[in-house]
Amino acid sequence: MESEYLKRCLGICLAKGLAEVVEHRPIDPIEYLAYWIYKYRRNLDEEQQRKQERAELEQEREEALKELEMLEKMKEEELMIQQKLAEEQQAQLEREHEEAQLELERVEKEKAAELSLQQKAEKEPGDKSRTLAELTDKYGAPNLTRVEEIDESGQSDAALNLTAESEEEIPTDMKVDS
Repeated sequence: MESEYLKRCLGICLAKGLAEVVEHRPIDPIEYLAYWIYKYRRNLDEEQQRKQERAELEQEREEALKELEMLEKMKEEELMIQQKLAEEQQAQLEREHEEAQLELERVEKEKAAELSLQQKAEKEPGDKSRTLAELTDKYGAPNLTRVEEIDESGQSDAALNLTAESEEEIPTDMKVDS
C-alpha cells in the first residue's frame, strides 16, 4: 500500500532523481537529491503555468478571431445596407424623373390642344354662335350659345343693360333731382 503511494506521488520524480545521484555521485547525495527534487517541482510548476498561459492565449486568439469575423460580417452587412439604400435612392430619383417627364408631356399636350383651339377660333372669327360643346368636341359639355351671369341682386346682365339703355334715352331735363 505504501509502495503504491510512493509510485503514484514520487515514482517518476524519485526514479529520475536517483538516476541523477548515481550519474553525478555527489559528496552529499541526500542534499543533492533534495535540491534536485525541489528544482524538479519548480520545473513542473513552471511547465504547468506555461501550459495554462498557452491555453489562455489560444482562447484569447480564438475570441479575437471570432470578433474579427463578426466585424467583417458587420462591415459586409453595412456595405449591403448602403448599396440597398443607394439603389433605393436611385430608383426614387428615376421614378421622380419619369413622373416629371410625364407631367411635362401632359402640360405640352394641354398647351398644344389649347393652341389648336385658339387657332380654330382665329380661323372662324365670324362663327360666334357655336356652342361650347361644338368648340371643345367633348362629350357632356353644355350646349349653350350664351351664358348669362346673375349678380348678387338677382338681375341678369341683359336686364341691367336694358335699364341702362332706357335711362340714356330719357332726356336729362326730365330727370327729377332728389
